[in-house]
Amino acid sequence: MHVAIVGAYGSAGVAVAERLSEHVGETVSRLSLVDDGDPGGGLCILRGCMPSKEVISAAGHRYGVRHDHRLVGSPPAMDLDRVVETKDEHIDNFARHRRAAVHGMTEREGVEFYHERATFVDDHTLRLDPSGDELVADYVVVATGSVVNVPDLPGIDDVDVTTSADVLDATSLPDSGIVMGFGYIGLEMVPYLAEAGVDLTVIEHDARPLDEADPDFGGELLDVYREEFGVEILTHAYEQRVEPVDGGVRMQLEHDGRDATREADELFVFTGRRPNLDGLGLENTALTPDPGWVDDTMQARDDPRTFVVGDVNRKEPILHVAKEQGHVAAENLLAHAANEALETYENVHHHVVFSAAGVYPYARVGHSVASAQEAEVEHVSVSRHASDDGVFKTKATPRGLATLVVGTDGRVLGYQGLHYHADVMAKTMQLAVEMGLDVREIPDRAYHPTTPEILDGLFREAANELTDAT
Repeated sequence: MHVAIVGAYGSAGVAVAERLSEHVGETVSRLSLVDDGDPGGGLCILRGCMPSKEVISAAGHRYGVRHDHRLVGSPPAMDLDRVVETKDEHIDNFARHRRAAVHGMTEREGVEFYHERATFVDDHTLRLDPSGDELVADYVVVATGSVVNVPDLPGIDDVDVTTSADVLDATSLPDSGIVMGFGYIGLEMVPYLAEAGVDLTVIEHDARPLDEADPDFGGELLDVYREEFGVEILTHAYEQRVEPVDGGVRMQLEHDGRDATREADELFVFTGRRPNLDGLGLENTALTPDPGWVDDTMQARDDPRTFVVGDVNRKEPILHVAKEQGHVAAENLLAHAANEALETYENVHHHVVFSAAGVYPYARVGHSVASAQEAEVEHVSVSRHASDDGVFKTKATPRGLATLVVGTDGRVLGYQGLHYHADVMAKTMQLAVEMGLDVREIPDRAYHPTTPEILDGLFREAANELTDAT
């Protein structure tokens, strides 16, 4: 059986390749890895989560110095040349390791790597460019990731736009900017720009950001961005058109049902990403990449011998999800070849947004209150503000809150945190949720002063709620 993986440098493609390479010489006779990345390394390493955390960390340090009243004097400026230089150095090392891992698989007989662009000629035939060679595979795995999405807004083709990818490489920034897109990309990029000295106006369509969160979390984040970072956020606002003006851009919009105008030096577009399918030649196959084109088995709806993993399948553009999908796809590909039943990918919700320059990150594992209610799960919920725990005050990070959702049988069903170190606590809470731990049996022993005290408080309060209910 010959398997070709298109997009072999990315996290999803690597996950598939690693699993399948273990079967080369047995079930898999030939494994072809194809990627034209230059340099190779995949989206997360080169243009996504890893470089963004590199630059965000600089903003977080500056925020800490600026915010702590115990420190006096003007806060230091961010040296963008050094920020980008340090980011590039670290990312180059990460990407080098990724390339070494991919190329290392070719040491196994039957595994080959093609540093070329692949285009479908028919359902399972790939033409490689620039060589012109063709690969005829029994199975194809598509793992081509995503690209920046620029919305179709009137006038946008006439102005220069700056995307998140551009920001990561910018060694100079404008004095002011208008931000379109306040999802996870905007939530992470906006504080970085603000700490770098850019005066920002953010366009938010809804009443608050963080669609996946219960309302209190989005409301708290609005307050943090406005009060701590000085960002103007227009809620219930909708872009109408943009146009160039001398030295900048003008946006016409609707805000709270009224016409409004904003001008700035630059337009920042953080409106998400879309599947990277351009030039892949899907029109030469049975595949139609509309919503639902990939089943939860990672198998393409229109072709059982094509599997689609990672950002490109339009399911969930998150690194760890891409890896998990890759593992499921590899096992299901082998199962399909053996005429065995396929398993579905079941994703327990687990997200982290490095909001507020990573000082006040948002994490969610499992159910929110809203999702538990929607699923009609019998539960109790308890919430706690970071300011209720003295440890956050000692670390000069007193803002934020957390919520715990627990079944009436005691099982931990979900956690949300928007507070200092919420990202660090996410793994602990993932274990609690996925192992179905009983909140009444979790030790609430704390070691002062540690920030997980907020978890101990939630555990105690939830256990008391259950006791009172009985």
